[in-house]
Amino acid sequence: MPFQIKILDIIDIVLVAFILFQLYRLIRGTAAFSIFLGIFLIYLSWLLVKTLHMELISGLLGQVIGVGAIALIIVFQQEVRRFLLVLGNRYMTRSRFPFSRFFTSESEGQETPGLAEEIVRACESMASKKTGALIVIGGRSSLDLFTEGGEILKAKISAELLETIFFKNSPLHDGAVLIEGGLILAARCPLPITDQVAIPPHFGMRHRAAVGMSEHTDAVVVVVSEETGNITVVISGEIRENITPNVLRNILLSRKVR
Repeated sequence: MPFQIKILDIIDIVLVAFILFQLYRLIRGTAAFSIFLGIFLIYLSWLLVKTLHMELISGLLGQVIGVGAIALIIVFQQEVRRFLLVLGNRYMTRSRFPFSRFFTSESEGQETPGLAEEIVRACESMASKKTGALIVIGGRSSLDLFTEGGEILKAKISAELLETIFFKNSPLHDGAVLIEGGLILAARCPLPITDQVAIPPHFGMRHRAAVGMSEHTDAVVVVVSEETGNITVVISGEIRENITPNVLRNILLSRKVR
């Protein structure tokens, strides 16, 4: 009987490749990647000894493989949680649903003129004063999940307001500002910290929180260093250090933040 490849087989292969690629993106640069390689080597060893009919070692490794699913959930609980967040927050956002316009107001999601310019002015000013800042500009992903623990503002965006929030004596300066729909959604928000080990050693908690947030959403995360005054942008885990205000402006405009 000739070997035939059906359309469903191709879809199956593509879906498995997509899941494995997303898993790799989530665990690369983390300790979980080494653990995953160890488990994969154990599985290959089990296949080898089973093929060679080595009954004793095959039975022992088989018992390990038998409880592998539960062990994987325990060992990779952070990665599983992050993967589900990616599926639910990045790929299944309300902007992707055709009927979402019936459940949201007309003004929601509209671009605010001069939004990028206000953010750039604020960052340029805070960088010159070495005022630490952490700003999250939402994309398709909803930021509502990350407002927990912060202060809801829903205020019109302006450079002066951003500088006031991050002023060192302000009660709102510690944490992140979340911007969504042309408004400052919330301030003093705690963000998830990345568990990547390949982070530059001179990065502080703001930068690690920026990387963590970019791993969970498609947001643009801007960091102003309190030590150096450098501006850093993080998008999808990619870090761009020591950028100029003009580069920041171009990044925001390319992401349709106007």
